[in-house]
Amino acid sequence: MKFFPYSLLLSICFCIVSAADATTPYRIMPIGDSITEGGKTFVVYRPVLWEKLHAAGYAFRFVGSKKSDSPHGALNHEGYGGRNAEFLAITVPKNFKDHPADIVLIHAGHNHTSEEQPVGTIIASTEKLITSLRALNPNVKVLLAQVITSGKLPKYSYLPALNEELAKLALKLNTPEQRIILVNQAEGFDPATDAIADKVHPNAAGAEKMAAKWFDALTSIMEKAK
Repeated sequence: MKFFPYSLLLSICFCIVSAADATTPYRIMPIGDSITEGGKTFVVYRPVLWEKLHAAGYAFRFVGSKKSDSPHGALNHEGYGGRNAEFLAITVPKNFKDHPADIVLIHAGHNHTSEEQPVGTIIASTEKLITSLRALNPNVKVLLAQVITSGKLPKYSYLPALNEELAKLALKLNTPEQRIILVNQAEGFDPATDAIADKVHPNAAGAEKMAAKWFDALTSIMEKAK
């Protein structure tokens, strides 16, 4: 299987997001399934990412219709455990109207089975989601993840093919006016060491890896508060 080099993809999609002024917080919306929402038995990247952005001196806040507790208080998001990309394409744009964002982080592709041959449907739903968000905010910046790999096989044996198609989708939808940054969350993620016993959801090491990838992508398009 082939994954596109992160640095190359980032350079293709590089852009600077301008805040209204030096102190206006960036509104960041994490979107996805349980890997974004979190749970009692595994670790989620959102609080770790919050720590990294805060320590680096960025003005930001997480937005979304849902809240989950964290060591830093309740953090908003659009993560839905057990749901798939089709659900997100319908649900998230409705909530985006009331919880607009400058930047969205999309990690969606699980909650199907290989027997469904779901790649085409996931890609179509992801494109629909991005198109809907852009209609609501033409300036929204999209960070689109190639999703973390899974050791739960054969259920998730379609993920490598999905990640190839997600890279193609990012290139297709990226324009000088409406940028998409592809974030390769799959590269370097090992379910044997970075996931809990179910071989799907991240442990502390996995959450750290995901947060670091998001952080690198975000800081390439965000300016620090002055």
